[in-house]
Amino acid sequence: MAQTQVQAQVQAQARAVRLGPRSVLALLLVSAVGVAALGWPFLAPPESSVAAHAQDAPWLFAGLLVLLVAVVGATISESGLGPKAVAMVGVLAAAGAALRPIGAGTAGIEPMFFLMVLSGRVLGPGFGFVLGSLTMFASALLTGGVGPWLPFQMLSMGWFAMGAGLLPGPDRLRGRGELLLLAGYGFVGAFAYGTAMNLAGWPFMGENSTSIAFDADAPVAVNLARFTAYCLATSLGWDLGRALVTVVLTCLLGPAVLRALRRATRRAAFEAPVAFEAASR
Repeated sequence: MAQTQVQAQVQAQARAVRLGPRSVLALLLVSAVGVAALGWPFLAPPESSVAAHAQDAPWLFAGLLVLLVAVVGATISESGLGPKAVAMVGVLAAAGAALRPIGAGTAGIEPMFFLMVLSGRVLGPGFGFVLGSLTMFASALLTGGVGPWLPFQMLSMGWFAMGAGLLPGPDRLRGRGELLLLAGYGFVGAFAYGTAMNLAGWPFMGENSTSIAFDADAPVAVNLARFTAYCLATSLGWDLGRALVTVVLTCLLGPAVLRALRRATRRAAFEAPVAFEAASR
């Protein structure tokens, strides 16, 4: 009975990366900067000087990347990330980076998303954010996709995996209910990721583009309509493919992957309590 309770406690507390106060503050900071960088076409009024400095975007991207690195560093240093957790991050990041090129250029077939959902679910939001960011960075190096969009990809994937770790019932909800929850989150999150990446590039289409391009002199309502048309015209099919692939893989492979991740987490015992008992006489 006591052994069962200890195993349940270890399972409930098995989080490879726990977010401490400094890490939470850094994460909130980089998230606020990311939201401002993505949403400035709707946050800044037409008469502001923000649009006049749109060509300064590369500097914003570079600053965002520095903040991302700072968040990951703060998370690792504060949580005391041990060698077992580092090894798990490396294995899962390598697996995710290897999965991404499988469907590159094919109607949104991106199998890495389901792995990010399941990993974030089992190992928590802190681990999810670190894993999502590092996986996207490793994938960019593997596929040659390094560019000004990379910081936004890292941040968006970090949010995506972290959100899976924030879903309710991480220690009690199991079976079909959990799979439906993860599949639904993966479906919605895949569209959210695509929308974030659309926001990263849409304002810089150029004034000579079509009527769906960003207009710095137009009111927010007009630009919102333009952005909606832009998403429908350019990325709806891709986002839908990504969402459906995530749902299918989560339902088909989710039970086995969840069991494997939870078994590896229990065996690693990242935060297993250490107790010393007096020897019986």
